[in-house]
Amino acid sequence: MKTLIDRIKKEGKCYPGGILKVDKFINHQMDPNLMKQVAVEFIRRYASTEINKIITIEASGIAPAVMMGFLLDLPVVFAKKKKPSTMEGLLSTTVFSFTKQREYNVIISKEYLTAEDKVLFIDDFLANGNAAKGIIDLCNQAGCELVGMGFIIEKAFQHGREVIEEAGVRCESLAIIDSLDDCQIKIRE
Repeated sequence: MKTLIDRIKKEGKCYPGGILKVDKFINHQMDPNLMKQVAVEFIRRYASTEINKIITIEASGIAPAVMMGFLLDLPVVFAKKKKPSTMEGLLSTTVFSFTKQREYNVIISKEYLTAEDKVLFIDDFLANGNAAKGIIDLCNQAGCELVGMGFIIEKAFQHGREVIEEAGVRCESLAIIDSLDDCQIKIRE
């Protein structure tokens, strides 16, 4: 996706340890026009797939997931990192955050993820596949069909795609980073 790749090249910042900062347009300050283009591209890629719900994990996946839900007129459910006092009957799993270097529980109400659902997971980054593993686990617990996973940016050098494909789930990424060595952003063209 050329627009996204151009923005990463122009505004993305690289930090030691394989960190790519895109908070100017994706995961802190957001560009709604870019989020719409991202959603349209995911819709195009999954056009032949039956989907009745979109899921994500709070917080950075919410914007592209909601934009996609809006365009497809589908509900969007996000896995929460903290259990609200009003939530009953939940599905729970543990996810390790590469960025925050800690584990946290993610939960979804059984009311919003059921065996009747055919869901597409949307998120901002695919790195080691930890969030993906958590979503796969939640979908297995619910007995729903996880039809695919879409990521705005994939860090190919961290092998998260392998986790997803080994689980038999389709994976689509809009920009693939092959390397962040020496703080140089190398994007697959």
